Amino acid sequence: MKKNLLIHLTILLLGYLSFTSPAHAIPPIEEARMENGLRILLMEAHAVPMVSMQLLLPAGSRFDPVGKGGTASLLAAMLSDHTEKHAHEAWAAVLDAEAIQLGAGSSHDGFNLSLTVLKEALPTGINAFSEALLTPGWNRERFALIKENSLSAARKSLEEPGVRASEATSRLLFPGHPYGHRPDGNPESLKKVLLADLKKLYADQIKPKGAVLAVSGDITMPELLELLKPAVAGWKGAPGQPLFEISRADSVSGITEQIEMQTSQTLSQLIRLGPARRDADFFPAFVLNHILGGGGFGSRLMEEVREKRGLVYGVYSYFIPLATSGPFIITLQTRADQAEEAEGVVRSVLQQLFSGEISRKELKDAKANLTGSFAQRMDSNRERVGLMSMIGFYDMPLDYLQAWTQKVESVTLADIKVAANAYLDPKQWNLLRVGPKAGVEAGGETSP
Repeated sequence: MKKNLLIHLTILLLGYLSFTSPAHAIPPIEEARMENGLRILLMEAHAVPMVSMQLLLPAGSRFDPVGKGGTASLLAAMLSDHTEKHAHEAWAAVLDAEAIQLGAGSSHDGFNLSLTVLKEALPTGINAFSEALLTPGWNRERFALIKENSLSAARKSLEEPGVRASEATSRLLFPGHPYGHRPDGNPESLKKVLLADLKKLYADQIKPKGAVLAVSGDITMPELLELLKPAVAGWKGAPGQPLFEISRADSVSGITEQIEMQTSQTLSQLIRLGPARRDADFFPAFVLNHILGGGGFGSRLMEEVREKRGLVYGVYSYFIPLATSGPFIITLQTRADQAEEAEGVVRSVLQQLFSGEISRKELKDAKANLTGSFAQRMDSNRERVGLMSMIGFYDMPLDYLQAWTQKVESVTLADIKVAANAYLDPKQWNLLRVGPKAGVEAGGETSP
């Protein structure tokens, strides 16, 4: 039955806020595998009558044709825009009729198709999900419009220092490697993408084997399978290139690159390769990063660069774990005439941690902060399906969420120092600057 859209959205919002249990009360993940090889993961949550699901497949930007970065991103836009049966406007009307939220996107490794819908509209929602997945429209006029919109956005994004730094990071850390471009592509690469490229990527990689469908909400596994079986009937096959069929990029170190832009501040990023998603040292590196710059005002970088010296408003660090080593990044913005000083402080912090100058109190505080905020990472169906699809996609243990707190708590000071020795040697980091040259103000005058 069709309801007022405001009522739908209110119930959906309540659903997002309905799951705030502590880590020890996380429901188990149920698993099933369909005859075509599709892996189903379910976490039941019956407090609110809604369901979210996310399908994750090995069809992200690393599978883009060489020189055509952005192909997977355009494919995602096409699959969510229209279908073989429904043109764009008609498709939007179908989704709006039952407040069906359907979306698609791509990252370095993965291509995702997602659905959020009220329980009463779930059969309609799954049919729409199946229609988008299995019967793409390939309308040439819509492709031309989507491509032009992506090109316009890509051109505009080049005015943002962060985008320029991200492009340079991909190019510098991953030369000649599948991770060597941003998932969204750039104006040069997007121009080269043809509709035939999208069709080939779809035909090669959008397959049930190696894919994971994560579901969270007011549904049981028998109910879910009964709806899914007819919806994906006829979908068969394995991807042409499996997820883990990828080599680690060669390490690069000690490179400094300046990208000149007429900006009010200089964006500085120190970059290197970090851990992969399934590396044995993932949790020590994760806790170490929290101490370094991932913990906000409690981190060493914020204390040294901002609080003690006032060189920046903010400085933080993070790494992106992928099927193999992804980027590890430290980023800050400051006046151009202070950039070298701020970068020097960052390298000093790296050296301290690399040398083992880490206290037991820092480790204890980091672990307490991480475990204390864990429940917030799972307070909506959408967040849960994101985590669950990651678990299934990277073939991690199904008790990963239940064991997460224990994994963090079990990290020792010795583990942290080993991780620091592996990742925080200042000599192994590269430097990117975006903005005026260091020591030169935005107007072009050298500071006194």
